[in-house]
Amino acid sequence: MKIILADESVDFNIVRRLREDEYEVHAIIETSPGIVDEEVLDAANRLEAILLTEDRDFGELTYRLQIPNHGIILLRMSGENLEKRISQLYALFENYEDKLADSFSVVTIRKIRVIPQNK
Repeated sequence: MKIILADESVDFNIVRRLREDEYEVHAIIETSPGIVDEEVLDAANRLEAILLTEDRDFGELTYRLQIPNHGIILLRMSGENLEKRISQLYALFENYEDKLADSFSVVTIRKIRVIPQNK
């Protein structure tokens, strides 16, 4: 798995769990809190990281504005308990790890979609 950059919108308990399971996760909340979304994408690009976010605005930046990125995972599971969210995220990693780079992935409690980005 590549490097993951967690946007400020991501529950920090998810960041902790990923780190406990030895994923390399950088967190905006620790390094650059308050930066705008374009700067978050720039930071992810510099790290060649997949961006993990709960902010739907990154879909607009990716598709409408076509800002380049190395892959985005959008978590849409607010209101679900931590274990369910972690379980779905790990299902994404287990089933699609080789497809996450350069894709826009959407993870809900019922569905996982991995959409390749045209580069």
